[in-house]
Amino acid sequence: MTTPTAPITALQVMQDAPVIPVIVLHDVAHAVPMAHALVAGGVRMLEVTLRTPQALACIEAIAREVPEAVVGAGTVRSKADAQAAARAGARFAVSPGYTSAVGQACRDAGLALLPGVATGSEIMMAQEDGLTQLKFFPAMQAGGPALLKAWSGPFFDVQFCPTGGVTLHNAPDFLALPNVVCVGGSWLVPADAMAAGDWGRITQLAQDTQGLRRT
Repeated sequence: MTTPTAPITALQVMQDAPVIPVIVLHDVAHAVPMAHALVAGGVRMLEVTLRTPQALACIEAIAREVPEAVVGAGTVRSKADAQAAARAGARFAVSPGYTSAVGQACRDAGLALLPGVATGSEIMMAQEDGLTQLKFFPAMQAGGPALLKAWSGPFFDVQFCPTGGVTLHNAPDFLALPNVVCVGGSWLVPADAMAAGDWGRITQLAQDTQGLRRT
């Protein structure tokens, strides 16, 4: 169990850097050096997805040993996921979709939530529960920048983090939109770099994203 820290908001998570890395960890030994590498490159908000048996242990290690990072849990799909993430030391949660039960569980656990949406109805459901910072997922498959442009009219008061098919090359197309605060992407933590322990490459990839920041 980690020491409690001050709560953060979803908007603070989104505004910290142009890209939130979407991280899949298979080895707990990689968690801390990877987190240090990302922080060295200017990326502090780290989404560790709950897609592997080691994910919670990785979150706990980062929360305990890399205080400069703000670790969150991705692929949060249930109340149990939210509770486990909070116990491990996560400070925010990211979900592939949205239900009111997950929203309530994250509020109860003190986790800022970026819920996934892909339709207007899902956006409205999240707004009914007081959420206006949302993850657009899967971004490229669901309509890409064109859909976000269309949403800017009826959902003028919503801010998005597109994730899913976003790369260093198409990220500028998303970040140019006024309703996009940041993007999420897995390219900052390539599997081959992780396996090789090439932390310098991960730091460089994180540094490369800083040029995407809107001025």
